[in-house]
Amino acid sequence: MPPRGVKKGSKRARQYEHIKDSLEEQGRSEDTAEEIAARTVNKERARHGEARSSSRLSREDISSGRRGGLRANRPGGPRGRTRDQLYEEAKRKNVRGRSKMTKAELARAVGRG
Repeated sequence: MPPRGVKKGSKRARQYEHIKDSLEEQGRSEDTAEEIAARTVNKERARHGEARSSSRLSREDISSGRRGGLRANRPGGPRGRTRDQLYEEAKRKNVRGRSKMTKAELARAVGRG
C-alpha cells in the first residue's frame, strides 16, 4: 500500500510498487522494502512539489535515483563504502594506525578484521 497522500494507480503508486518489488527480489524483508519504497516516493514527491510540506533537505539534497547511481558498479566512479564508513568500522575493530590510512588501506585492514 503506497504512502498516505498517494492515489492508487498514480505514477507514484506504481513507483512505490516497483521499488518494493525490486527490494523484495533482492532479498529484503517485506517490511524493510515497504519502508524504503515509501521513503523514496515521499522524497520524490517533496522534490517535485507534490507534497503538502517538506523539509529543506528533502527538496535540495541529491535525488534518490542519483544517489543510488553514484554507488553503482561503474568504472572510475566511487564504489562501495566511503572512507568515513571504513574508518568507523576500523575504529570499532580497533585497527591501529587507521587515521593515516587511505581508503584502500582501510578497506584491506577492515577486510582482514
